[in-house]
Amino acid sequence: SDVCSSDLGACIMSGVGNADIGLAIFIIIIGLFLVWSFFYFIPVKLWLAARFAHAPVSILSLIGMRLKRIPPSEIVNPLITAVQARVPVTREDLEAHFLAGGNVDTVVDALISADKARIPLTYQKATAIDLAGRNVKEAVQMSVHPRVIDVPSAALSGRDTIDAVAQDGIQLKVKARVTVKADIDKLIGGATEETIIARVGEGIVTTIGSAISHKVVLQDPDRISKTVLQKGL
Repeated sequence: SDVCSSDLGACIMSGVGNADIGLAIFIIIIGLFLVWSFFYFIPVKLWLAARFAHAPVSILSLIGMRLKRIPPSEIVNPLITAVQARVPVTREDLEAHFLAGGNVDTVVDALISADKARIPLTYQKATAIDLAGRNVKEAVQMSVHPRVIDVPSAALSGRDTIDAVAQDGIQLKVKARVTVKADIDKLIGGATEETIIARVGEGIVTTIGSAISHKVVLQDPDRISKTVLQKGL
């Protein structure tokens, strides 16, 4: 108090200096917060990558993704891949599918694979298959390269053969191999691998059970195939 009273000017200057320091610290904190917010809402590296890949995404779009709780990388990276592969999809399409709970990467990969294999697959059908719980990329691959399924499946049932008894009381042990090719147009609501195994097993049991003698089946094993195909299994 004595110092301030003897040198009022120095006391006032000291107070002003403390206020300036506090203001400077406040401005620095606000500046750091703004810088953090900028890099959080606007991933600059991702924005630049999209620009150079000719799949430009506006800064407002990136901010909108953050506000909608969409990780920008989940949209921008598949969009870049699609544009580079010349697959016609838009950012809005990918955002809508992501918000619906779909797998954007899988859909884009499936569209690219279908385009290269000249398989007619639209974006709407691909997303519908994905949302139905089927692996659309795997389905496209099965359209090109059919899969061979063992019936029964040792991994699923723990059995190596399907046992059935003909009408003459003789038991036959049967194992089949089924070649499956996916039909994209009928994939939604179609049979899964487990369903195929179960229905082919049903056809085996039906064929053997309806045979008068086990020798009939041994002489013509193709009877099992005909039974399965006739039932549309």
